[in-house]
Amino acid sequence: MPQILIKLIEHLQADDAGMPELAALIAKDAGMTSKILSVANSSAYHRNNRAVGLEQSLVSLGTDMIKTLVISESVFQTFNSFPHSGSTDLRSFWKGSLTTAVIARDIAKQLDYPHVEEAYLAGLLHNVGRLALLATAPKEYAFNFTARDDEDLCAVEQRTLQITHSEAGAWLIERWNLDSFLADSVLYHHEPVARLEAAHPLIRIVRLAHLLCCHEDEDEAIEAAAGLCAIDSDALHVICHAAARQVEKSAAYLGIELAGADDIVAPTAYAPPPPVDPVQQRLSEEVRNMVLVSEMGQTFARQTGETGMLEAMTRSARILFDFDNTVILLENPTGHALVGMAAGEQQQRLAEFSIPLAKGGTVADAARERRVAYLSKAGQGAAPVGISEEQLFRILGTESFVCVPLVAGQRCLGVLVGGAAAWQLPSYHKRERFLQAFGNQAAAALETQLSERGHARRQIAHVAEEYREASRRVVHEVNNPLSIIKNYLSVLDTKLARREPVVGEMSILNEEIDRVGSLINGLADLQPTEGNRVTDVARVVDDVLRLFRATDFVPASVQILVRMQDEPAEIDGDADILKQILVNLVKNAVEALPDGGRIEVANRGHVNRERKLYLELVIADNGPGLSTEVLANLFTPVRSSKEGKHHGLGLSIVHSLVKKLNGMITCRSGKTGTTFEILLPARGSTTLTAGAQARAMDSV
Repeated sequence: MPQILIKLIEHLQADDAGMPELAALIAKDAGMTSKILSVANSSAYHRNNRAVGLEQSLVSLGTDMIKTLVISESVFQTFNSFPHSGSTDLRSFWKGSLTTAVIARDIAKQLDYPHVEEAYLAGLLHNVGRLALLATAPKEYAFNFTARDDEDLCAVEQRTLQITHSEAGAWLIERWNLDSFLADSVLYHHEPVARLEAAHPLIRIVRLAHLLCCHEDEDEAIEAAAGLCAIDSDALHVICHAAARQVEKSAAYLGIELAGADDIVAPTAYAPPPPVDPVQQRLSEEVRNMVLVSEMGQTFARQTGETGMLEAMTRSARILFDFDNTVILLENPTGHALVGMAAGEQQQRLAEFSIPLAKGGTVADAARERRVAYLSKAGQGAAPVGISEEQLFRILGTESFVCVPLVAGQRCLGVLVGGAAAWQLPSYHKRERFLQAFGNQAAAALETQLSERGHARRQIAHVAEEYREASRRVVHEVNNPLSIIKNYLSVLDTKLARREPVVGEMSILNEEIDRVGSLINGLADLQPTEGNRVTDVARVVDDVLRLFRATDFVPASVQILVRMQDEPAEIDGDADILKQILVNLVKNAVEALPDGGRIEVANRGHVNRERKLYLELVIADNGPGLSTEVLANLFTPVRSSKEGKHHGLGLSIVHSLVKKLNGMITCRSGKTGTTFEILLPARGSTTLTAGAQARAMDSV
């Protein structure tokens, strides 16, 4: 923007600025000073032969004329230097701009708008965006630069250049960083009048001035805009009549040629049809295909079950590609053949149909090579087709078909075969990428369905295996109390023969029978065992050893030593679980001493491990020890040297039972014997640990 115009706007917005400041401003610009002097010395203002100076010129011209000359000259100098403006007839353009400026100034006076010159400048610049578009896109905009200035022009500009002249002019003026609504008045000068009811006065002034200048035949719009400015029709008539004379006078002073401007015809805006670009057309088709394939992928993802998925695939293929009929062939589990999927019509026939992949043919080749293939019935010059292809022709009921491979990642799941007329095949060749993309989407969704089905089968197999394993463990564990019951029945028989009391033995039998029932019920019990029971370890040890001694299971050559501490030995856990652990370990220790020896069951007191309190219980023997292989796989089910199919599970069960009590178990073994060390949570250890942690946090 010219510096003198910026300074002038600042001067006009200053309430206390007068003629001396205006004269000082103009004197700094030689070109502007020359223009003022030439006008002041013209015949309209000067009556004698003596030339007048700048100050006299300013006085003779008057403030209003000076402001008009300075604003107009600055604008013309700036925008007449735009590219391509010299080679374009601007007479009509500048006449319209000057007319709008003069009308806007007179409307501002009628409204008592405080910045009259600002209204004049806004009217002068309201269409400057058209010069900007001409400078930027002369080839595309040359015709429309002279077109009628209406809403149709704005629509064509938006469609061809993606910007209207209103937006371009506002953008240009905003770069001047004026503290004014000047840019807004330019931006909205084509806005519907109804939207401007609450707009700034400058916006309404420029909108009405534009209508009066360029659309004098639109009476309804002019009346509405005049209503927003509170100006009656008589006043408008006076303003328009006076404007014509003022425009001619200003143009003469500024040296602008307007003669013949009214003879220039303003045609309707024109947007040439876009040229047919094969690349663009192909791109548009590809984008459309991508959208369709994506939509199909979402449709497939919503299907539940393999049957629903296959039906959705065949239905979508028939809609998208205009297939007469469609079948799906998938690889069998061995990957040696394609077999028909019983979906839609002819289910029985498809279920029994298969094509060997190794013997070749169009369908098999499409699956192996993962490419779209086409086939028509044998005709003149055509190669003969195989039996499988002939069967497909009869199933589909068409004379040609298209094979679309269903490829997911690196795997081809099968093919989709669509029946069509022979004359349609060339169109399918053109849409081959679309066919391939559809096949990939369908295969991805189908693979997900097959994967989910396989996952469900694996889950069922896993649960079945877990129940089988649990059954083996229960059978193994039940053997212990059954052995004890069997031995006690022998003891009971002896005591009854001697007429001795058997109350204690009957009590033990009842306990062991209850334990058998508990173990069997545990097979179907899916609820976790309560872990808040308190167990006296010493009492459980006494009960277990009493069982072994009373039933003569422990031979006389084996000595069992018990070392329990005097202080209470209580743990958080179930007594029956601890009993199962001890029965297994003591039984194994006895079996490890066929020639006799010593077994020790000891309570070594409390142990703090990782800030948690445990009770350490030890079962040790002085037998020959365990081999390295057995020790390495100690707590996993292994093949045992003992008789019976459930042997070898004992220590794996012990390990799981210790874990159930939230404990830990380790084993040491060598030539001097084997020792099992069990750490069981001491009574209240969880609460004690939590309290200690809280106290530690409080002290930080």
